[in-house]
Amino acid sequence: MRRRASGSTTCSRTSRNSCTGRGIASTTSNSNGCAVRSPGATPTKGPPRLRRTRPAPTMREIDLREYARSESHRLSPAERDALAKIVTIEPAAGEMDAYHLTPGSTVGALEIGDLSVRIQPKIGIPQLLSLACYAIGKVKFQETDFDFPEHTALPDALAAALVAAARRAFGRGLLHGYRTEEEALHTVRGRIMVAEQIRRRFDLLLPVEVRYDDFTDDILANQLVKAAATRLAALRLRSRETQRSLGWVAATLDNVSLIEFASKDVPKVEFDRLNAHYREVVELSRLILRHGAFEAERGGIRAAGFLMDMNVVFQEFVTVALREELKASEREFPSDRRLPHRISLDEGGQVGLEPDLSWWDGAACTFIGDAKYKRRVDNDDLYQVLAYATALDLPGALLIYPQDGVTPAAYQVRHAGKRLEVASVDLSGTIDAVLESIGALAERVRALRAESRRVERAA
Repeated sequence: MRRRASGSTTCSRTSRNSCTGRGIASTTSNSNGCAVRSPGATPTKGPPRLRRTRPAPTMREIDLREYARSESHRLSPAERDALAKIVTIEPAAGEMDAYHLTPGSTVGALEIGDLSVRIQPKIGIPQLLSLACYAIGKVKFQETDFDFPEHTALPDALAAALVAAARRAFGRGLLHGYRTEEEALHTVRGRIMVAEQIRRRFDLLLPVEVRYDDFTDDILANQLVKAAATRLAALRLRSRETQRSLGWVAATLDNVSLIEFASKDVPKVEFDRLNAHYREVVELSRLILRHGAFEAERGGIRAAGFLMDMNVVFQEFVTVALREELKASEREFPSDRRLPHRISLDEGGQVGLEPDLSWWDGAACTFIGDAKYKRRVDNDDLYQVLAYATALDLPGALLIYPQDGVTPAAYQVRHAGKRLEVASVDLSGTIDAVLESIGALAERVRALRAESRRVERAA
């Protein structure tokens, strides 16, 4: 029985025919489509009988845009209830079973029975994927890396990008690595685990408990790619060619284990000069697994699709981009889920706070802020960062929004001595242009941090 002891330790490339991207032909007996006549049977005269095929169901399509109210659409009760989890639904005046649909920050595509719904982001799909990939793995994709029509649905765009990245990575050879295995064998391989042999088989010579390093393609990087390709292949993509190409990716990784990764705990791959050519395809795969698929069932109708929350994408991008620009470590500039110390509003510690952005000097927080993917500044957002600044006794805080519809501003809070600043980031340009605007934003972060240090020294 084989027991895996540890993950990949060393990686290298080996060539493999399945990495070329060409189809793999296989033949089996009696599989050429020809009829086989039994001895003594009389052949049927006349034209051959055609088998009736059931036509594929016609899909009804609804195209929506992020935060935009749609025209009226007729929906069944099951379709309405399933869509209510994703978009805001309002009955259309004077119409039966007709509704106006208004998406929020969730974009992507889903199918509910024979209804196909596509929600396009305000920014282009290439810009969205560039931001999301940088946020998850600091990979700088350019718009030219995403070669697909402008109105491609998000799952199709992700699938096309994954296939293109896989062809580039596999073209240099399928990645292999050493993985430590523990197994009971009838021949000695590697090292004998004496303690384990005595514990399990005290009076037996065979089998022998051994530990050895296996050189294999069944390593984490390939497992991530296969899991992502399998997840996208389970969706009904609009492009048949892309669907077939996902099958090629899975076939190339035929010897690799298919693992179900939890969306909240997708593992990272450490890159070096031997596996650097895998970086793009691995980070795309992690993005697909991180945001994951949507599945639900209501009224006997199954709903499935691929959705991304722009709130999460924007928050993660701003956090990672600022951290890189400020040259801070993840410990000094953490995400909201990995704060080094608990923050509470009250002295009893019962009202916890989790800011999106924070900069720490040891146990002292010297900057605080939030990233909000909204079209305008909300009073609730100002109250929230005011609570952060009050709880941490900082002179100010920063709110960051997408540039669309938001004007930079500063609010001096009465009787509190706190200044709340509002800044924006233009997401419509290339990844290089967006990162350049992050550089200007980082200067404001440094200024707020320097002010908090001056106040602390003066006290």
